[in-house]
Parts: sequence; structure tokens; C-alpha cells
Amino acid sequence: MNLRNYALVTGTYWAFTITDGALRMLVLLYFNGLGYSPVALAFLFLAYEFMGVVTNLLGGWVGTRTGLGLTLRAGLALQVVALIALTFQQVSWAEWVSVVFVMAVQSVSGIAKDLTKMSSKSAVKFVAGSEDGALFRLVAILTGSKNALKGVGFFIGAALLASIGFDAALWVLAALVAVALTAVMLMLNEDIGKSKRKAPLRSILTKSAGVNRLAAARVFLFASRDIWFVVALPVFLETELDWSFYGIGGFLAAWIIGYGAVQSITPRILRSSVSDVQAARTWSFALGVVAAAIAGLVAAEIAVTAAIVVGLVVFGIFFAVNSSLHSYLILAYADDDAVATDVGFYYSANAVGRLVGTLLSGLLYLWGGLPVALWGATGFVAITWLLTLRLPDLDNSPSQAITATVS
Repeated sequence: MNLRNYALVTGTYWAFTITDGALRMLVLLYFNGLGYSPVALAFLFLAYEFMGVVTNLLGGWVGTRTGLGLTLRAGLALQVVALIALTFQQVSWAEWVSVVFVMAVQSVSGIAKDLTKMSSKSAVKFVAGSEDGALFRLVAILTGSKNALKGVGFFIGAALLASIGFDAALWVLAALVAVALTAVMLMLNEDIGKSKRKAPLRSILTKSAGVNRLAAARVFLFASRDIWFVVALPVFLETELDWSFYGIGGFLAAWIIGYGAVQSITPRILRSSVSDVQAARTWSFALGVVAAAIAGLVAAEIAVTAAIVVGLVVFGIFFAVNSSLHSYLILAYADDDAVATDVGFYYSANAVGRLVGTLLSGLLYLWGGLPVALWGATGFVAITWLLTLRLPDLDNSPSQAITATVS
């Protein structure tokens, strides 16, 4: 294993992830405080998610042809630009002007996020080495730590907004990304992930059955989370339960941190004789049961606060295992000579799910509050489970990757 490159890529991704989580919370709480409706808040993130669809498709192809170092640098640089650009927004602007401006800037941030994410996760396959189980272990560590730090970013964003204000917070975050960009420019080998053959542009849509079916499942899995998480839950906590910025940021941060911690230890959780694919089916079904139970309790107004806090923690545990399994399976299904392209296609599907989930989060909350959003999430988890039933088996023996990581 190339420990130096893995540490550099992971550290860079950590720095970016903190700013990404902080920016999301900054934008959500700041504009909600200005009186923007749930649908308007959802629109602020739509361009961000839409650009993720495009960026992952084309970014993976570019990374395969040029090396992942270039795409990683580009992602970090664009995030600095986006953070600084948001400081130009003015409270005196009409709401529709602010929405259009923030959507445009968020589209740049969306490109930045997915270039960085695709580059970092693809690079893992090239630095993991050939040790049994190393790939699953390193993917779990990267994915889990990333999400834990995104939770830290949520809290940092809320805390910065409450303490130093919107513009100053953006400058602090821009400085952090600039430090990470400098480190990558000086130290990373840009040939990581560069393909020996020049894949044609049409290759971005030419995938194996495993990649295609897993990508479809990913769409509905992440839509199921964002339907309640992006707009519906934070707005509900502030407007219906009267939580403070610190309370909302702290709760969402704790959820993401715990979610990331579970992702990191997923290889240990899955100590079983079932295959990795069968585990994905089992855990997606269990996630659906949990989502339905939470939705039912909230809809029936039974211990609503406890159902949200405790129930969504349980949801996070099951969701984390599902997400970690998917993150491993895409690298297992990926073509060795087109890893970035396959991973880009997969995370493009991830971005589609987030896009759909973000829009529905605002719409469903407007139509029927948090209970309707939670029922929508439950329906999407059910579709995820149905799609996992179509996943092809891996070539390796059952649970080879899982058991190797805990031996």
C-alpha cells in the first residue's frame, strides 16, 4: 500500500469535507433566517446537486485520461472560488435575485465537491495494494471518516454563523481549502489513476450490469436520506420544536459523525458467512423497516421528539452500513483500467438521488410536513431494496473481503 499518497488524499478530502458540510449548514440556516420558504431553500441546493450529476460523469472520464491529481486540484480550486463568491451576496437583494445568484455559486461548489470526491475515492483503488481485504477496509475508513467530518462541518457552519456571521465564516472556510490545495499541488503524484488506454467519451455510459444496477440502487438510497435530511428536518426542528442554531447544528453534526463512525467499522459489523451482495439486500430491507417505523410514530404524533431523535439515530446506523457496502461494491464491480470512469458514473447516480431528494424535501414538507417527507423516504428505501435483489454476485468467494478485514 502507498501509505503516503493514501494519507495525502484522505487528509485533503477531510479538509474539503469540513468546508462542504459547514457551507451547507451556513446556507440553510442563513437563508431560513431571512424568511425563505422550504421550496426556496431546496432550490438553493438544486444546482449544487445537478452539477454533481454532470461532473461525476465527465470528471471520471477526464480523471481516467489525465490522472486523478489534476481533477483533485481542480475541485479544491473551484471550492475556494465558490466560497469567496458567496460573500458578494447582499441581504438587500430581492429574494429571486439571491436565489439565482446562490444557485449559480452553488453549482460551482457542486462541481468542486464531486471532482474532489470522485478523485479521492477512485485513488483508493490504486493505493490499496493487493492485500486481502485492504480495499474494503480503506474505502470504509475514507468514507466513514469523511462523513464524520462532514458532521463536524455541520456544527462548525452553525457555530461560525452564530459567532462571526455569514461572510466571515466563508473566508475562514476558503482559507482551509486553500491550505489543502497547496499541499496537493506540492506533494501529489498526478499520474494516479491515469489509464493506459484513452477511453472514448461514450465509455461514460457503457457499464457492466453490476455498475448499472448498483448505480440505480444508489439513486433511491440517497434520495431516501435527503428527502428528510436536507430541508424538512432542519426546518421542522427550528419552526416546530424551536431549536436554536447550535441545537440544530449539533444534532445534525452528531448524526453525521455517528453515521461516519459506523461506516468505518462496517467490515467488522459484517462478520458473517453471507456474501457482500446478500448483505446489501438484507441491510436495505432492514433500513426500510426502520424508516416505516419512524414515519408511523411521527404521523401518529406518538412521542414525536423522541421518535425523531432516537429513530433517526437508528436510521443512521442502518443507512451507514448500506452506504459503506455500496461504496465497496462499486470498486469491486469497477473495471481496473477505468476505475475513475465507473466510480464517476456511480457517483453521478448518487448526485441524481441527492437532487431528487433535495427537491422532494422541500415539496413534501410544504405539502404535509415532516410525516409526509418521512413516508416519502420510506418508499424510496423500499425501491432500493427491490433494486438490490438484481445485483449480480461478485467473482470472489462469499464474504472474502469482509472476513479478511477482521482476521
